[in-house]
Amino acid sequence: MALNKNHEFEDLDGVKCGIVERNVTPQRLAFIKELLEYNGFTVVAIPTPPPKAAPAAKTEEGAAPVPEPAIPTTFTVGVTDYTFNPVNAIFGRLLKAPHGHIVTLAYWQQQDAAPNDAVPYFEKK
Repeated sequence: MALNKNHEFEDLDGVKCGIVERNVTPQRLAFIKELLEYNGFTVVAIPTPPPKAAPAAKTEEGAAPVPEPAIPTTFTVGVTDYTFNPVNAIFGRLLKAPHGHIVTLAYWQQQDAAPNDAVPYFEKK
């Protein structure tokens, strides 16, 4: 149980973990896992449990049943250092990319192909 929404932790596969992100796609999982393991963190990812289903609607006799929508496969990602906070790590400039540059918010959100730490985020226009 977290004190606030910015610092969550819970048990993932029986290991107490600091939550990095929830509902992550497999492509995003690969990116985050590579980045965090490069920075020395042990990453734990588990499939996100499906949402609780609403009660089935009654169909009229003879009507075709409505197919259930496919649930996309997403993951909950955490690190074994349960004090890890991704917001503090990004804005505190604590993470480095494999290229040797400091991870910026745009790189973390995968908006930039490579981190550009020459100009701080607050000076970009």
